[in-house]
Amino acid sequence: MTTQHLNIAGYKFIVLPDRNALRQPFKQRCDELGLKGTILLSYEGINIFVAGPQNGINMFRSYLAEDERFADIEFKESFSEQQPFNRMNVRLKTEIISVGLPNFDRVESDDGRILPAELHEKLLNDDDIVLLDTRNTYETRLGTFQNAIELDLDTFRSFPQAVSKLDESYKDKEIIMFCTGGVRCEKASVIMKDSGFSNIKQLEGGILGYFEQVGGDYWDGECFVFDKRVALLPDLTETGTTICFACREPLTPKEQLHPAYVPGESCSYCIDRRQSQTIH
Repeated sequence: MTTQHLNIAGYKFIVLPDRNALRQPFKQRCDELGLKGTILLSYEGINIFVAGPQNGINMFRSYLAEDERFADIEFKESFSEQQPFNRMNVRLKTEIISVGLPNFDRVESDDGRILPAELHEKLLNDDDIVLLDTRNTYETRLGTFQNAIELDLDTFRSFPQAVSKLDESYKDKEIIMFCTGGVRCEKASVIMKDSGFSNIKQLEGGILGYFEQVGGDYWDGECFVFDKRVALLPDLTETGTTICFACREPLTPKEQLHPAYVPGESCSYCIDRRQSQTIH
């Protein structure tokens, strides 16, 4: 019988003056419970992606809740037959999501958020909204919401510049931003408002929260995730998408049939670059 692994992802922006002191206790507890994944600790907050036996995950969440600062973290959950992480890392970072805004202090009212069911209702009613995908290009090409605006980002650090190029007509429209789990939209909303966009909302729980609560309505394709599963369908099951060893681009099963795809060496996204390097 295959043992299922429970995957959880959650974050919280909160000032952590004891960031450094938290690292070793977190690592030790996760190791004791047989968990693997990544915990990012910053003076601005915490970002958690861990997986393991359900009992171990439950015990870890109880351990987290002993510190009242972390007791209210909301986690997205999914199951996988294989452990999606290779090891357990607890890292000290300047930011828990890098955009060049360290020591981020978010003060956001509830009206800055929209629940998955509320977004679904707006889509059903064909409301006049703008869906803005804040993720990177290698993520958006696997899947996104129908009619969403994509910003062609190489990294999230490019987000402020991309926002500055958005059409002025969007400044007063209702803009609903989304990312995988919600953390990028926390910073994106501040950047958008500072740029003069007046009606910004974040999709609560991100794409994975929408899948969990609503399903796949108005979504086309897969959702990239940052572990060995690579991509999930709206029912939160794994797909056949893999990662190119050479350039780290995600490759769908169809793209894996391309003659340029040689496992461990190249794919259609990097073959020209590798051939150019060979010639030189």
